[in-house]
Amino acid sequence: MARLSESGLPIEPVYGPDAQEGWDPVAKLGEPGRYPFTRGVYPTMYTGKPWTMRQYAGFGTAAESNARYQQLIANGTTGLSVAFDLPTQMGYDSDAAIAHGEVGKVGVAIDSVEDMGVLFGGIPLGEVSTSMTINAPASLLLLLYQLVGEGQGVPSAELTGTIQNDVLKEYIARGTYIFPPKPSLRLIADIFKYCRTEIPRWNTISISGYHMAEAGASPAQEIAFTLSNGIEYVRTAIAAGMDVDDFAPRLSFFFVSRTTILEEVAKFRAARRIWARVMKEEFKAENPRSMMLRFHTQTAGVQLTAQQPEVNLVRVSIQALAAVLGGTQSLHTNSFDEAIALPTEKSARLALRTQQVLAYESDVTATVDPFAGSYVVEQLTDEVEAAALDLMRKVEEMGGAVAGIERGYQKAEIERSAYQVALETDSGERTVVGVNRFQLDEEEPYEPLRVDPAIEARQADRLARLRADRDNGAVGRALSALRRAAESPGENVLYPMKEALAARATVGETCDALRQVWGTYVPVDSF
Repeated sequence: MARLSESGLPIEPVYGPDAQEGWDPVAKLGEPGRYPFTRGVYPTMYTGKPWTMRQYAGFGTAAESNARYQQLIANGTTGLSVAFDLPTQMGYDSDAAIAHGEVGKVGVAIDSVEDMGVLFGGIPLGEVSTSMTINAPASLLLLLYQLVGEGQGVPSAELTGTIQNDVLKEYIARGTYIFPPKPSLRLIADIFKYCRTEIPRWNTISISGYHMAEAGASPAQEIAFTLSNGIEYVRTAIAAGMDVDDFAPRLSFFFVSRTTILEEVAKFRAARRIWARVMKEEFKAENPRSMMLRFHTQTAGVQLTAQQPEVNLVRVSIQALAAVLGGTQSLHTNSFDEAIALPTEKSARLALRTQQVLAYESDVTATVDPFAGSYVVEQLTDEVEAAALDLMRKVEEMGGAVAGIERGYQKAEIERSAYQVALETDSGERTVVGVNRFQLDEEEPYEPLRVDPAIEARQADRLARLRADRDNGAVGRALSALRRAAESPGENVLYPMKEALAARATVGETCDALRQVWGTYVPVDSF
């Protein structure tokens, strides 16, 4: 009896040549670095140099997070990845009533350009690539980063990195949205235009399936709904007057990597092939870089367990291997203790060492796309592609990603998938080591990293001093200019936004100025 994959596809006990009957390697595979990019977006992949090794970090104050970044760089991290706390993600200052109890908890608290300066103090922004997991207020954090770079004397044209900036998946799976979809898409188009002129090497969006997968999406759902969101962003930019080849080369993606190696490898290969075809055939892209699906991968946080947490070291190693075999451009490996609390310095270092062992001690970097031609992987790639395309067609029939979101379709599909996994785990049909099989009678004690609750009071004090020391008249005028730009569809709001932030307007004040014009999003019931 065939075992079912995470997407509900059968995996047969044995595959042979009949699995590839009628299969055309020229059309399906091509060459590495060439359309349809099934085998990877670059001709040499890791044979020249490994993927970018990022470690996602951020907690407490900017000074504490800066110390962790310095440690990661000293241990060999080649790219920073910033986690922001929930108030920052939602566009609130640390002293806002709604922020109480959440300051510095799941990431670093950033309220102003002063905090951003502390966060990257002593880190040369012209030499490091920085990814920022921020969505609704992505434009603000990007501009704060640019201002800090300018303060270091780094030309904006030399800044490299990525903002997640993917608000559509927030409506589907994560919830850190601020504005309704229409103004949110306008803001994203403004970011595309701004970066093309001002920060040309910046990746303007990281279209994310990761959070949908963490909410329960299957691999086929993950890439289907992610690519549907990507299509919506491309259409938005074109409608705003941009040529596809002017912005598409800076698009990037973000996926999860699970322990199911074969299907994950197939998923990454299928996603590349679908995106290349969409960009070439629907949007008539001519630049090959516009057709490349470049992506960052993070190992599956949802598969980490608080029970026997050391077992997570094994899970993360398998997940990282799947990402590398699937051709990721950069990778974050979760720390084994993240199901319990924020990672300690030692566990974060071990997570990085996992990547370094793969890159420098294994032979997976010796050849491009090691699974090419594998009976099972090629069959799974075709099947995952077909399942994803079927879901994408359903989204299109509704009128596209935003229309599907407004009906609650994607969210409902993911919830159904998550419920099925929960049922299988509870019944024992799905084995989770240490949870429903191979348990210990008594768990060993573990001392997690804890965030100082006094951080909230210290951030409030910093904000009080900032508001007392700055030119509040200049801040008020700058925020008024931002509101006027937000009311004018033809204006790019990032230019007056930068002036306001440079005048030391806070993140909350800047977002409030936009809330006053655009309103806030109220979610709909599921489909």
